[in-house]
Amino acid sequence: MNRLVVRLVISHLLVAVLGAAATFLIVRQLAPAIFDRSLTGTGAGNGRGPGAGGELRAQVASAVTQALGVGALVGAVAATAFGALAAYRLVRPLRTVAAATREMAQGRYAVPVPRPREVEVAALVDDVNTLGQALAETESRRVRLLGEVAHEMRTPLTVVDGYIEGMIDGVLPTGPADLAPVADEVRRLRRLVEDLSQLSRAQEGRTTLEMQDLDLRSVVSGAAERLRPQALDAGLILAVDLTVEPVPVRADPDRLAQVITNLVGNAVRATPAGGRIEVRVQSAGETSTCTVGDTGEGLAPEDLERIFERFYRVAGQRPGPGGSGIGLTIARGIVLAHGGTLTATSAGLGHGCVFTMTLPRSPR
Repeated sequence: MNRLVVRLVISHLLVAVLGAAATFLIVRQLAPAIFDRSLTGTGAGNGRGPGAGGELRAQVASAVTQALGVGALVGAVAATAFGALAAYRLVRPLRTVAAATREMAQGRYAVPVPRPREVEVAALVDDVNTLGQALAETESRRVRLLGEVAHEMRTPLTVVDGYIEGMIDGVLPTGPADLAPVADEVRRLRRLVEDLSQLSRAQEGRTTLEMQDLDLRSVVSGAAERLRPQALDAGLILAVDLTVEPVPVRADPDRLAQVITNLVGNAVRATPAGGRIEVRVQSAGETSTCTVGDTGEGLAPEDLERIFERFYRVAGQRPGPGGSGIGLTIARGIVLAHGGTLTATSAGLGHGCVFTMTLPRSPR
């Protein structure tokens, strides 16, 4: 009884039986009265006593009853047959969907499900196909990330291993100046590990915050100014526009500085020499906003949301030195933990990009 096919067939049969029963009762009650009125109108008697009228009435009632019985039986059989056919046509694509989901559960995501004609089932099939594509892309990015992480770790480990072997063999000296390259590579490894750890916490909603009341202008200004030498070296103009009035927010200053540093750093890498980067802080109503805009490479419409996905990288763009490619995912996780939003807008490739961070305004 728990199978969908059985339930559909039984539902069709019940509808046919109930319809036949209702028809039988109504016709059985109304037919004699109608027949009596017809006899009265023709002067043949009221059909209630013995005689030709009464016999004819009984014969008609018997014939109607038999005909209704046969009709009800034929209707029930037809309803069962059509119910079984409809159930089969409905369940067949569902079985295909079930088979595809089992394939996806085993890691085989490229299993397109044929689209049926039924609108509701077709919508379900579209969702399953979309899910399969998303899982395949996520798996592809995961595999690519593993290769990139391995590559990022291989280079500093090779340097550290070479220096240590040289020092052990006495080929290289072991003074502080000679150990500086080893310390740099170790810091690079630590930065990569911290990025991966922060990504994990952000995705699981475990980002730790040390909240305090602060002025958003000071955090944004400090983070942007730290990257001004990098922007100048790249031949860029970095403009910081702060509102005159304080912009109070309750947030973790270190985490917000991390977000601004990531956004400005991305803008520096995406903007060719001679370009401009603008950082603005504004406050309106119950929200405070910080925008980081550039005149750089820009983004295609399909990349505006995907750039925040973990492991996703825009085709044709490369992360800067030491970048892990997951900075925007971490940044959005931090902003969400503050109860805010982080979005991107762009007029298209070659027309720059604007990142907007929105935070709840803290009353003072």
